[in-house]
Parts: sequence; C-alpha cells; structure tokens
Amino acid sequence: MGLVYADIELFNYADETLCEDGYLPKDKVRNVTINAMADSGAIRLSINETIKKQLGLRVRQQLDISFADGTKRKLDVAGPVRLRFRDRDCITDAFVLPGDEEPLIGAVPMELMDLVVIPAENKLDYNPNHPDGPLYSLK
Repeated sequence: MGLVYADIELFNYADETLCEDGYLPKDKVRNVTINAMADSGAIRLSINETIKKQLGLRVRQQLDISFADGTKRKLDVAGPVRLRFRDRDCITDAFVLPGDEEPLIGAVPMELMDLVVIPAENKLDYNPNHPDGPLYSLK
C-alpha cells in the first residue's frame, strides 16, 4: 500500500464564530485548502508553521510527542480548527510541526468524520458502512 493523501479544507474556527456573531465579515474568515497524508497511526491533525500562520491560529498548549522514528520533543498545539473533507467536518486542534513539514490527518479527526483509509483504492473515503453520514456510538 502506498501513502494515502486527501485534499482537506481548514478554517480558523474562532474566525467562524466571530463571523456568526456578526463581528467579522465572511470573506475575512481565514481558511486554506491543503493536501495532507491520512495517517491512522497518528493521533491528531498535524499542520506546519506555515499553515498555522496562514490560519492565524493561537497556540493553546505544548505536548510531548513521539515521532515515527522514535524521537521525542514538545510541539505546540494550536486551534481551534474546523477541518472539512468533502461534506463532512469536525472541530479540533492541531499539532504544529516545524517549518513546512508535511501535514497529517490523524485517527481522531478521521473518527470524528467517520472516514477510513481504503488500501485497495489507495484513498481516504467515507466509511462504507455509513456513506450517508457519520454514525457515532455512545457505548
């Protein structure tokens, strides 16, 4: 299986809230469309410094992170971000990777939108068991 990428839209959710409350015009809501790797082994959304600046996100905390190569370091966590994949979306925060590192869609946002990696087709898509919308469990 090769790497799986997907086009996603990211929005500054604080801007969207200000817009809904009448304090910010809709055309001033900061957003960006990116191509990100879908990585079910990663936990959260990960963006880079460039995307953080484009969206004008605030750093909310720092967390210790373990990378695939075994290295560990602290990363900023910024947000809030609304992530949209086609007609599904979720609100989350994002790890901020240094420089222009490759963004990742992790397991949490994929679960929130009920998305799955389909290896045979090498793509990210709606869960085939719930094609008409996410199905959440409270079990």
